[in-house]
Amino acid sequence: MSTEVDFKYPKNEKLKSRKTIDLLFTEGKSVSKFPLRLVYTPIEDCEGKIKFGVSVSKKHFKHAVDRNYFKRVLRECYRLNKHLILDNLDQKYAIMFFYQTKERLTYSEINEKTILLFEKWITTLKEGNLKLNY
Repeated sequence: MSTEVDFKYPKNEKLKSRKTIDLLFTEGKSVSKFPLRLVYTPIEDCEGKIKFGVSVSKKHFKHAVDRNYFKRVLRECYRLNKHLILDNLDQKYAIMFFYQTKERLTYSEINEKTILLFEKWITTLKEGNLKLNY
């Protein structure tokens, strides 16, 4: 078996279930690295290790064109960096990715922040597991 990194974003990784999204907003925990925020919650019923969704506020970007642009950028950053989180997950998660500023950051700035955010989330999960073991 090869150790190739899978850069796909298949349909079974997309967060579409209204019930799961509601669960994220009611019971989810979050991690932030300005201007990005990641809300996550453990789930049982999913095919892969992760269900992923993105959101850009209408408050910050009035035009759908702008919101769609940043959603595409966020999905691309996830797709290219998801190996950072998939290699470190011990259970299945639903995660939602938010872009929370009016600033129009470049793709490379958002990508850097995504990497930092994913690393921070993994650290948070590992610290949480350590606390559970004691």
